[in-house]
Amino acid sequence: MLLVQKYGGTSVGDLERIQNVAKRVLESKKPHDKVVVVVSAMSGETDKLLGYALHFDPLPDPREVDMILSSGERVTSALLAIALQTMGARAISLSGRNAGIYTDANHTKAHIEHIDTTRIHALLDDGFIVIVAGFQGVDSKGDVTTLGRGGSDLSAVALAGALRADLCEIYTDVEGVFTTDPRIEPRAKKIDRISYDEMLELASMGAKVLLNRSVELAKKLGVDLITRSTFSKDPGTLITKEENIMEQPIISGIALDKNQARVSMVGVEDKPGIASEIFGKLAEANISVDMIVQTNGYDGKTDLDFTIPKTELELAKNVLANFQNSVEKIDYDSNSAKVSIVGVGMKSHTGVASKVFGTLAKEHINIMMISTSEIKISLLIDIKYAELAIRSLHHVFELDS
Repeated sequence: MLLVQKYGGTSVGDLERIQNVAKRVLESKKPHDKVVVVVSAMSGETDKLLGYALHFDPLPDPREVDMILSSGERVTSALLAIALQTMGARAISLSGRNAGIYTDANHTKAHIEHIDTTRIHALLDDGFIVIVAGFQGVDSKGDVTTLGRGGSDLSAVALAGALRADLCEIYTDVEGVFTTDPRIEPRAKKIDRISYDEMLELASMGAKVLLNRSVELAKKLGVDLITRSTFSKDPGTLITKEENIMEQPIISGIALDKNQARVSMVGVEDKPGIASEIFGKLAEANISVDMIVQTNGYDGKTDLDFTIPKTELELAKNVLANFQNSVEKIDYDSNSAKVSIVGVGMKSHTGVASKVFGTLAKEHINIMMISTSEIKISLLIDIKYAELAIRSLHHVFELDS
């Protein structure tokens, strides 16, 4: 069996935790197994290194930033290799370059283009446990690059796909994927198995266990993922193909995203191309637009409502100021939250939407916007009712049973 494991920053947060990870790696390695371990920088290290760069320049050269940031993972990988060696294991650390991870030249947010697995396979055949520094690669010029937020997860999934691994385990400080945030609903249950598509929806709607890029890549490469805790023996959550899940519930989980702002453009001239012009300007400013509702009037005008990340609201105001004279008014609301109900079982069950709307009506919660897909219903509501909505929907769909 070829196993890829990834340990996040909290898992390797200090020397004692690195020692515990070394023990866990050895426990998971059966006599004939081949194991590749991907590690993040120690908790807080990346922010500290970035702070050093910002001390000299508020907008430092991205190439130099990558040189600095990539050192954190290299330190962790070497320390873990040394810890394993003291336990009698054959272990070797590799940087992203050593591991053959080639990316484009988009510094600080590079994309993996291909992986040359020759050296890793040779080391595995020689009986080594291979420790790879996550979050990094090298471009065609030989310059170090980093992969952006969630980059170590991405490294692990990409390596698992390139090596044709049997399994990729992502170790964090949580025990898996839950039906909703346990901090909001204490009766939330851990999900044993979930499909790639459901995990993608939950991740994009606010669930923080895994980022979209990693799940998308796992689906594309057909890599089975397990997310589990470094600090417990719980088996975690398996993220896999839909057909690998025998008893699929109607609803798998409910996600909450409080980083939502609503933009209402009233009295927009109803003519071809106006929406393209508005959203084109937002796209040029790298502002992500999520839910969109357009209402056509009878006076040659239309109303356009959409949501953006709250963190991008001020930038959006600057962009939309260009349209101030061509609309009746533009309103901004930062007191919104998005609640999303996710489940592949929706495709074959009727009445899900009716149950959702009825539950919120019973709690006197007004719905401002709605978007749907085959396996998701997302609702924009007032942020003060967000947690009540989560608990009510969690109960009515019996996710706590």
